[in-house]
Amino acid sequence: MARNSTPSPKKITNVLNRHSPCGNVDDNISFRLIEYSPPPEHTFRAALEGCLNRKRLSFTYYSPASGETSQRKVDPYHLFNYMGTWHLIGHCHLRETIRDFALGRISDPRVLNETFEQASDFDVNHYFQSSFGIYKGTSKREVTLLFSPEKAKWVKDQIWHKDQKTRIRRDGSIELTFPVADFSEIKMEILKHGDMVEVVKPKSLRELIKAEAKSIADIY
Repeated sequence: MARNSTPSPKKITNVLNRHSPCGNVDDNISFRLIEYSPPPEHTFRAALEGCLNRKRLSFTYYSPASGETSQRKVDPYHLFNYMGTWHLIGHCHLRETIRDFALGRISDPRVLNETFEQASDFDVNHYFQSSFGIYKGTSKREVTLLFSPEKAKWVKDQIWHKDQKTRIRRDGSIELTFPVADFSEIKMEILKHGDMVEVVKPKSLRELIKAEAKSIADIY
């Protein structure tokens, strides 16, 4: 088994500062994003103020899964950008648990004159590292994907999870194993690689991909 490592954002920043002390970094480095959801400025400002000043937020939240909106009061813990879309992690008083809110689905945000203390058992680093992708949960399942020898050339140096296990087979194919809390995001990632990846386990994910592939084939 082998593990990959990648430089942290802090290390990347140090390298940029060290090698470009007088130049304009924007002239040399840029980001191009697709399928992202930019939030309204007042929503971002409210979320940032809540996080920095430990002030509770109230807002209306839209759920695309149910198509419904609900009123939320949230203790904002952390603001982060994932794949170009801004998210807020916080304690939701409606659900009485830690939730992730996409800022683009928030409307009527208000910073309340109520302070809060962050839960002592919440650690943002552990939150991000607990499983693959943005979906989190207490129940995790181990997923193993097998990439074809041709695709393995492209994914062999990729980090899908900090605790991933990599096994290179004799034919050049690669197995990646890592924990997943929800199949929603990994399903889309698997489909993106077409017939160059196979789900080895769990069986439930294999069946999910098989059904999705049949539905796609039926369209054509």
